[in-house]
Amino acid sequence: MDIEKMPIPDVLLIKPVVHGDHRGWFVETYQQDRYQQTAIPDSFIQDNMAYSSQGTLRGLHAQHPNDQGKLVQVIVGEVLDVAVDIRRGSPWFGQWVSARLSAENKHQFWVPAGFAHAYIVLSETAIFSYKCTDRYAPEHEISIRWNDPALAIDWQTEQPPLLSEKDQNAPLLADIAKNKLPKY
Repeated sequence: MDIEKMPIPDVLLIKPVVHGDHRGWFVETYQQDRYQQTAIPDSFIQDNMAYSSQGTLRGLHAQHPNDQGKLVQVIVGEVLDVAVDIRRGSPWFGQWVSARLSAENKHQFWVPAGFAHAYIVLSETAIFSYKCTDRYAPEHEISIRWNDPALAIDWQTEQPPLLSEKDQNAPLLADIAKNKLPKY
């Protein structure tokens, strides 16, 4: 597997080896020992999958406490996946990185704990799968407005996104109490 370090340290783009022939293809999407050797030391305790239509934007979401690291990938379709550093005291606080994930490229994105996460569906539909290092704890969830002008995320689409009510009404990062955010 090939690992590309993103401009914000600890966020990784993982390109698994794909074995293919005339019958189809095979890819190993997770092997604990190998992933732990590649800077993903956490163990995973929850797997999630979401189906969404084109233009759906899910996020920006994080948790604190019960911070979650997420190893994400697309099973069907294509998304733009975004990670925003929200760790108090981080030199990259408020900065974001993104990657296009698709069924075709089979890439994975490692979003460490302490980052807000979101994705927008670029294809007609998408099935998004992710492994989490901690359980979902709705009582500790942090939502940040997807179009926060201070973040200036390039969602790579001109169409207005389809949003949940929670995501539509999420606060700006600057409006979240600092003690609610994880430490660097």
